[in-house]
Amino acid sequence: MTTRGLEGVVAAESSISSIIDGVLTYRGINIDDLADHASFEEVIYLLWYGKLPNQAELDQLKKDLAENAHLPGELIEHLRLMPKTVHPMAALRTAVSALSLYDDEADVMDKAANLRKAVRLQAKIGTIVAAFARLREGKEPVAPRTDLSFAANFLYMLTGQEPDEIQERAFNKALVLHADHEFNASTFTARVTVATLSDIYSGLTSAIGALKGPLHGGANEQVMAMLEEIGEVDKAEAYILNKLANKEKIMGFGHRVYKNGDPRAKHLREMSRQLTQLTGEPKWFDMSVKIDEVVQREKGLLPNVDFYSASVYHSLGIPRDLFTPIFAVARTSGWIAHILEQYSNNRLIRPRAEYVGPQKQEYVPLEAR
Repeated sequence: MTTRGLEGVVAAESSISSIIDGVLTYRGINIDDLADHASFEEVIYLLWYGKLPNQAELDQLKKDLAENAHLPGELIEHLRLMPKTVHPMAALRTAVSALSLYDDEADVMDKAANLRKAVRLQAKIGTIVAAFARLREGKEPVAPRTDLSFAANFLYMLTGQEPDEIQERAFNKALVLHADHEFNASTFTARVTVATLSDIYSGLTSAIGALKGPLHGGANEQVMAMLEEIGEVDKAEAYILNKLANKEKIMGFGHRVYKNGDPRAKHLREMSRQLTQLTGEPKWFDMSVKIDEVVQREKGLLPNVDFYSASVYHSLGIPRDLFTPIFAVARTSGWIAHILEQYSNNRLIRPRAEYVGPQKQEYVPLEAR
């Protein structure tokens, strides 16, 4: 028996995150508690080590991340030479792969080395995204600071300005909400890659390639494109009804795993409300609410994590095509957790396919074809 898209198929055991009865947990802790109380650094530690850090452990992780956030000069030059029009996800995919060339431990596979590489990757991936974003605009990269949180440091490197408390808190929450999500497409891709005992950089590069697709990480970018196309709140309902009449997909709604709504969406909705008020552009939130109402009424679909994250990132001054790379910055924490788990109890992932092609065919010589 085959299942399209492996829907409902249990591929392996994992102790990292769970989605049970519509409730998302990281290591058994409800996502609502983490979103409301945890720093992203705490979540990284939780995903990698299976427990929340004490103060000394958290301080050490923050120190390690801060000290490893700088990029090799050769990689910055590589980013500088990339075409300015390339999609940032393509730039990120290439840069992460290239980053392995400057890591002496890239092919060292023991646990301690993999944890050191994990820190280096998590520390540098945000720097890559911010550096490329500035270089393509003709600006120089902003060096990371050691006195800022992971969330604040990313926004600082991107804009050159230290974010205020509300912006930092909102972005931290977005990172926490996007950190892991069980066996999603990119995470499963990473595990398939490293199950061959390929290195952690190959696993991350594979995951980024999977996240690049519009049916996975690219959805929030398309949500913002839709909001910008609609333009005003009073045009939203007619726009959505027209799309639905033409049987076009409305991005940011529905989820294969959640039947009663994505538990992450409510946190992003509230952040969107606060940030759009702060920036004096409440229309983005109001428009989103109207679209939400229409899609629920007409199709019975609820928003997923991508829908309100679009207006959150826009309100933070982040260009639309950076939404998915930022997703990757957050999800790197989960990808690494799954890669480490795969290494710890590895078996090559090699499913079978049900053959449905022609049978009993005979070879026809070239001159007789």
